[in-house]
Amino acid sequence: MSRTAITTSAAPQFPSYSQAVRAAGLIFVSGTAPIDPATGKIVGESVQAQVAQCLHNISAILEAAGSNLQKAVSATLIVAEEDDFAPANEEWLRWFPSDPPARQGAKMPVRIPGMKVSIALIAEA
Repeated sequence: MSRTAITTSAAPQFPSYSQAVRAAGLIFVSGTAPIDPATGKIVGESVQAQVAQCLHNISAILEAAGSNLQKAVSATLIVAEEDDFAPANEEWLRWFPSDPPARQGAKMPVRIPGMKVSIALIAEA
């Protein structure tokens, strides 16, 4: 089975892991923070704004891989606080108004100042 790392400057990059990996006909997008790739800073004070930035970054990564959000099959939404799930869902439904991908939720095990959410996603290639 071949494995290809995906990289784009249109989303935040970190030297310790790939933005995504294409393997077995799928694109596995790493946990993606609400960071503006141009400034390297966290975007938005609300969880809704941060979900939007995460999905904007994921969309750019998927585009670099030749895929898109409509091909998403599974996602993990990780929030800083349990109370953030409801507002995160509000923004999530703007991006996935029908037939959303399967999803699980979790609470962040590590606190990063200002960061309310991280999203990992798997999509068809």
